[in-house]
Amino acid sequence: MNFKHPTLPYVAPFAAYLFFLAIRAYLPFEYFVRVLAVAAIVILFSRSAIALKASRPLMSVVVGVLVFVIWIGPDLLWPAYRQHWFFNNSLVGTARSSLPDGLRADLVFLLFRIAGTAILVPIVEELFWRGWLMRYLICHDFQKIRLGAYSALSFWVTAVLFASEHGAYWDVGLLAGIAYNLWMIRTGSLGDCILAHAVTNGCLAAYILAAGQWQFWL
Repeated sequence: MNFKHPTLPYVAPFAAYLFFLAIRAYLPFEYFVRVLAVAAIVILFSRSAIALKASRPLMSVVVGVLVFVIWIGPDLLWPAYRQHWFFNNSLVGTARSSLPDGLRADLVFLLFRIAGTAILVPIVEELFWRGWLMRYLICHDFQKIRLGAYSALSFWVTAVLFASEHGAYWDVGLLAGIAYNLWMIRTGSLGDCILAHAVTNGCLAAYILAAGQWQFWL
């Protein structure tokens, strides 16, 4: 299916994901609905924009693992770190999982959650942040701008907004955004950034399940 507006493949899945997050309190089985609906939008709108082939797969995996270490590192080194008011306030929220206890033992839910976290979210977010926004902030006719093009404004605005998306984990979200931005500049490849992001999220999901650190799934 072809859509005329060039931003749709990059922006529509992310906008849909935010929409379902905003109304999740009113949806039965909201996570299942969110994953299925956003996946359908990706298939309908974004197939032409998605590049899953990585030019540097091994290094993309390494970048993903390093970002995972950055993500959990502060909380491992300083267990009370996340209780500081920087990360526990009315603006960013708190590092507390919203998952009911019953869902933490629900195999079907966990499979959906892992698939959403490790497969769908990296595609949706990389399309938006580094596939579209980093280029759009350089030139509104973003298709004229190659993937991985650099400007200080686009680099830092994208990194800061990416951080703001991650609530009480905004600090490590900022470092992750910087790392993914740098990897996009280095590779010019959406596939490499999707792979790195997927590895980070997959490692985090495995850590949450193995260590019971549910607060990382807000």
